[in-house]
Amino acid sequence: MATPTITACLREARARIEPAEAELLLLHALRAYDRAWLYTHGDDAIEGGVLERFQTLLSRREAGEPIAYLTGRRGFWTLELETTASALIPRPETELLVEAALERIPADREARIADLGTGTGAIALALASERKRAHVIAVDVSEDALALALANAHGHEIRNVEFRRGDWFSSLAGEKFDVVVSNPPYIAEDDPHLREGDLRYEPRLALSSGTDGLDAIRVIARDAPEHLRPGGWLLLEHGYEQGESVRALLIAAGFVDVSTLRDLEARDRVTIGRVRV
Repeated sequence: MATPTITACLREARARIEPAEAELLLLHALRAYDRAWLYTHGDDAIEGGVLERFQTLLSRREAGEPIAYLTGRRGFWTLELETTASALIPRPETELLVEAALERIPADREARIADLGTGTGAIALALASERKRAHVIAVDVSEDALALALANAHGHEIRNVEFRRGDWFSSLAGEKFDVVVSNPPYIAEDDPHLREGDLRYEPRLALSSGTDGLDAIRVIARDAPEHLRPGGWLLLEHGYEQGESVRALLIAAGFVDVSTLRDLEARDRVTIGRVRV
């Protein structure tokens, strides 16, 4: 049997999964990074080891395993991050949280920022890369997630981030911040979506939080005022149906200027509030 070419492998893969995903997996199997390279080398034969690796990746993707875990990479903000099953996969909608936080962090002076539940470090590293004078403390309860976030910081040579293990504010006793950000778990524990798509493979601890999905947000909203300087901001990502509930939690905790920002699909996505001056 003739050794298949890159073009032939792509043709077969596109019939089984999304075309863009087929390209990503083949690039990963080939240890190549340039999409255009696939087409300029379309007649090249694929060696046995590479072909076997690609077919394994293809089968795993057909079974539903996330592309980010198969390739071990995911782009977020301006960064290419390592990803593993120990942390939530960074998603484009979370960039709204980064944008909103950057609007509240001056670039010309020092600031202290806390990122709670950092996972891959996506939010903390995006903020630290844009605000060189800020000191960011990234917190996660998972040792594996913290190791991953630290590896991402080293990979991008981002040095103004400190990593701590803890459950929300537990490792930040007595400390004050100008901005606290978090993309906490916010899916209800019995939500059927947890048994679908990529969510099946992601750590449940990073996804669900109580019967209504708001347990973690309740804790963060309750404790954040103690850890924010006067005028400091809390920014929380949440589900698209939770905006009203999260606003109520922030108002009950004493926050002012509470509002909810919408994502590109015009869905409630990030709720913000400020501590009184």
